[in-house]
Amino acid sequence: MNIALWIVAGLLAAAFLGAGAMKSLQPKEKLAASGLGWVEDYSAVAVKAIGVIEVLAAIGLILPALVDVAPILVPLAAAGLAVTMVGAIVVHVRRKENQALPVNAVLLLLSVFVAWGRFGPYAF
Repeated sequence: MNIALWIVAGLLAAAFLGAGAMKSLQPKEKLAASGLGWVEDYSAVAVKAIGVIEVLAAIGLILPALVDVAPILVPLAAAGLAVTMVGAIVVHVRRKENQALPVNAVLLLLSVFVAWGRFGPYAF
């Protein structure tokens, strides 16, 4: 199970590192033009903040356990990403963007799995 948790944490980290970097580095208008219509409901600062939070969480999923410094940050990062995905689901439901819901649901379930495993029976 430990290997499965590492694999899932790695996949989540890669996904959120990419998504967060995109939100952090690209202007809001370019994000909206590329299909992220939800950014129109938020300020440019809020979109960048979401991106930075995603990047930090991606780092928090891997680095603390890898260097064995404050490994409690791993399940905290996973729980934070789960909360983020609940928020994303709420936004997409409100905007009737149903095509985004399956991806958000999978990321939510994977985040909950890592949080459960690392808080519980497979803690570091």
